[in-house]
Amino acid sequence: MELTTSFDPEVLALPFYEDSHRRLAEEAGAWCDSNRVLWEEIRALDPDAAGRRLVRALGTAGWLAELDPRGAPVDDFRAVCLRREALAYAEDLADFAFSIQALAATPLLRFGSEAQRRRYLPGMAAGTLIGAFAVSEKEAGSDVASVGLEAVKDAADGSYVLDGRKAWIANGTIADVFVVIARTGQGPGPLGLSAFLVPASTPGLRVERIDAIAPRSFAHLSFEGCRLPADALLGRPGKGFVVAVDLLERFRTTVGAAALGFARRAFDTALAHVLGREAYGATLFDLQLVKASLADMEVQLNAAALLVARAAWETDRGSRRFARHSNIAKVHATEAAQGVVDAAVQLLGAAGIVQGSVTERLYRQIRSLRVYEGTSEVLRMAIAGSLDMRRAARATAA
Repeated sequence: MELTTSFDPEVLALPFYEDSHRRLAEEAGAWCDSNRVLWEEIRALDPDAAGRRLVRALGTAGWLAELDPRGAPVDDFRAVCLRREALAYAEDLADFAFSIQALAATPLLRFGSEAQRRRYLPGMAAGTLIGAFAVSEKEAGSDVASVGLEAVKDAADGSYVLDGRKAWIANGTIADVFVVIARTGQGPGPLGLSAFLVPASTPGLRVERIDAIAPRSFAHLSFEGCRLPADALLGRPGKGFVVAVDLLERFRTTVGAAALGFARRAFDTALAHVLGREAYGATLFDLQLVKASLADMEVQLNAAALLVARAAWETDRGSRRFARHSNIAKVHATEAAQGVVDAAVQLLGAAGIVQGSVTERLYRQIRSLRVYEGTSEVLRMAIAGSLDMRRAARATAA
């Protein structure tokens, strides 16, 4: 099977994937290759215009079809990972548009009422309605249990009034609806959180645009006496922590897949450069240090691909320890991708830092993946907490 973008056919041939995934990879790669004109046009737009156009294009092309409850939604994170890898290889903003739309829709798919799903998901699947997930705050980033945004219930009619702020919300400037985690007070810490669906047009909600290293739609949100009807509650009261953690644990693997797409694009760009660049009477590829750098990059790419595939497979098969594998895959893939992109810039030299070049864009785009949906440092603590201590007992007993 010939694949024209990021995928490694040897990895796809492993038992982690099924034939349906291999067909999806081929189709996704071909679609991304056929839309190179779109990627060029997107880069000339401001982030908001680019985001709206991309979500609509992805919806029209069927990339978001599984978000529609009228169809046959499939809880298939191997498919999500393959889509993210293909899009990240082709165009960062396309991966961003797809991932945030899927991120916002998944809580509805998993916890929403039938009425909520009917109201929002068909539009999200078609790309005509844009979603965003709002959990982060300046004082509560990776620590979801520290969320401070308050949602006070009105005993008279069961409505809720939100007061507080959210920070660094992806798609914040273009979203039509937000999935918001707020504190309703059923208990301390994680026990007191609930999830809400907040239309962007809700009175009292204010959006403040912010700029990031890689231009995209980011915003802070301010809630001032923002009243929501009782049916805006997503899931049960006091279960917002479960909604948020369930979502983040599943999507961390897909962040690793996006990192893999970025890194493979950087590697391919560097390989093409050193094969064609003459230096010292030969090509750069003939230099031993260059070969060593490429070999190290290839090792990191292979390890990342295997960890992402294993984590996605563990998630799809319902493993009780899938979150452990998701954390491992995200940490390794994002950290490795940062190194691969940096090495690619080094191999290209001055050409690698020219604004608008592939490697310059990747250098800016890759950095955020080590931060969002759980920083590498926080996830390392979670991985350490999941270690099998019985192994230490067996080792000392021997």
